[in-house]
Amino acid sequence: MSKSRFSNEVNIRNKKASFEYEFIDEYVAGLVLKGTEIKSIREGKASLQEAYCFVSRGEMFIKGMHISVYEQGTAYNHEPIRDRKLLLNKTEIEKIDSKMQIKGLTLVPIRLFINARGFAKMEIALAKGKKVHDKRNSIKDKDIKRELDRQKY
Repeated sequence: MSKSRFSNEVNIRNKKASFEYEFIDEYVAGLVLKGTEIKSIREGKASLQEAYCFVSRGEMFIKGMHISVYEQGTAYNHEPIRDRKLLLNKTEIEKIDSKMQIKGLTLVPIRLFINARGFAKMEIALAKGKKVHDKRNSIKDKDIKRELDRQKY
């Protein structure tokens, strides 16, 4: 097992989320993973594009997150797409759940990373969907920023 294959510098982002949603609150949650899942994440083989979070019976889960099958895994390898439990304080989960019920907000995963202690963490955001004109403004702001960056060089 070579050390160059596994990295503690994992930073997997959900780029579509910032375009589709306006973030209100952000939280960092731990993940309950199987052994082969963390190995695939360390190799950078995970995707948050179709994922979303939900609360069920006082616990928070992420659904639709794809973690590729670990190539060196045996018959005990994990399923690529399954519901994974997120670890947050009970008070945080209750607070998030009440906001989701009242205001019609959603929970979106933003980023998957490995912290300094080597644990997989997920950055999630309480978000509100953007309207079409808000998306146009986002595109316009990106274009302006890109032009300014080009003029600097």
